[in-house]
Amino acid sequence: MPGKAMSKKNPYFIDFPARIKDIQAEMGNHGIDVYLGSRLRTLSWTLDAFCPWRSYIVIPPKGLPTAITFVIDAARVADDSWLDEEHILGYGPMGGQDQITVLTSLIEPHLKRGRGIVGIETGMGTYLPEGHLTQYEYESLKAALPGAKFPNVHEIVDRLSLIKDEGTINRFREASRIVDVGHREVYEAIINGGYKGMTETGIAGLAAYAMRKAGSEWEWSFTGGNEIASGYRTGLAAGASTPASRRALKPGEPLMVDLHAMFRLALGDHTHNYLLGPATKRQKWHAKNFVDLVGLCLKTYRAGITPSGLADEMLDFCEEREFADYMVPGFEHGIGLMGDEWRIGLNDGPFPYWTNPDHEYQAGEMVICAMQYACPEENIGFRYENPILITKNGCEAMSKFPLAVEEI
Repeated sequence: MPGKAMSKKNPYFIDFPARIKDIQAEMGNHGIDVYLGSRLRTLSWTLDAFCPWRSYIVIPPKGLPTAITFVIDAARVADDSWLDEEHILGYGPMGGQDQITVLTSLIEPHLKRGRGIVGIETGMGTYLPEGHLTQYEYESLKAALPGAKFPNVHEIVDRLSLIKDEGTINRFREASRIVDVGHREVYEAIINGGYKGMTETGIAGLAAYAMRKAGSEWEWSFTGGNEIASGYRTGLAAGASTPASRRALKPGEPLMVDLHAMFRLALGDHTHNYLLGPATKRQKWHAKNFVDLVGLCLKTYRAGITPSGLADEMLDFCEEREFADYMVPGFEHGIGLMGDEWRIGLNDGPFPYWTNPDHEYQAGEMVICAMQYACPEENIGFRYENPILITKNGCEAMSKFPLAVEEI
């Protein structure tokens, strides 16, 4: 996992103390006495440590924050994080060590005569492990701190984390390099009929082993790790999650290989598609449609464009080529350090806690260029995912694996 603080000369260096100071400056601007972070994205962005158990970070107006996590993992989180052991605490079912008691003891000293503003993170999302404060936690903290108010202030971290620094970008580049290693391993295994007798789970494991050897810490996706689909499973309507099944690969069918790696909490995510020969003329028609669309999409990204504007341009192309019925009308999803997946930009659009379709991309933002092509009636579909860095006049695609639907 990430490990302790590193030299500023290290290409993966991130100034985490500066991030805390930026949050504290925003707290001052909004009259917040103490910030209680509970979302996985906030923990990754502030701690530089992987927190798989329910965890929190308490940020005072000045000085170092303190994080708490499940007691069985506290020593490991402290070993990973830039914070020292005194600022990583464990909670558990023991007297005075439960979550609410520990949080109260960290928050109360920053409230004058028990009164003040405690900023919390709550809301709604499609991402299961988002980490919003629960109703039970909220009501328990209100009872323990009756003089405090608890406004929802998650937008502070969301806004500060929108533009990626160089260390974060370099971590994504390395995670994507690792994913490409996995793809090369899969390709070498399935060519020349090598796929015969293999299963989707076998492909997933083969790729995972290659990526682990190359330095990946986790096949991070909560939608199934390495998502492998073959045959009819590639064409499931609007299909965006295909955890590998035990289905055997068969000639004459498509194969979708969606790989995930993690490097210092940055996420590699890339999908490559195959036609296990012999491929029909109709299958090749579908494949050309998809490849041409992905190429056009990557050329269209740039600062100033919006998700809705991009979608309009892409769907016009689909209409012209008469395959719009097969495209899911979305072309990206958000991405950041571990836990920061799904929403693009800030949730300041017409639907609360969803992407604003009119968000204007800025140079320095990152998203996953993500598209799904599905033709269920013909048992065929394709997926493309690749982290991209938005630049002034275009984008940088992190994975360098060639764009194609390859006939094997």
